Amino acid sequence: MSLRPPRHPRASSARRLRAVTVLSGVGVLLFVAVTPASADTLVVAAPPGSLEQVITNLRDFLIGLLVGLATLFLTIGGVRYLAADGDPGEVERAKKSLRNAAIGYGLAMLAPVIVTVLKSLVG
Repeated sequence: MSLRPPRHPRASSARRLRAVTVLSGVGVLLFVAVTPASADTLVVAAPPGSLEQVITNLRDFLIGLLVGLATLFLTIGGVRYLAADGDPGEVERAKKSLRNAAIGYGLAMLAPVIVTVLKSLVG
């Protein structure tokens, strides 16, 4: 028998909705901040002039892919968290999706560093 008073279901749903809204907003801001802004780096179909251009195009492609996937996982995790309704298994799956989104954003932020290391190794 639990001595805690029962929680109001609307209060926890409202709290979850606020948390998902904030996390989605952070995901969109990270997507905008990490995605390359110049139009000439977005054209991958043009033949590259040098190895450096190929590496830059690859970096930009990887960043876009990682941020897109991380945003997808953030959205899936938020929806799962909202739909969990207190089920511990679903809450754990939602947290795992949110953790994967954080890892994806972290890798997207580290992509330029990884490409710089690759450039120094290749020459």
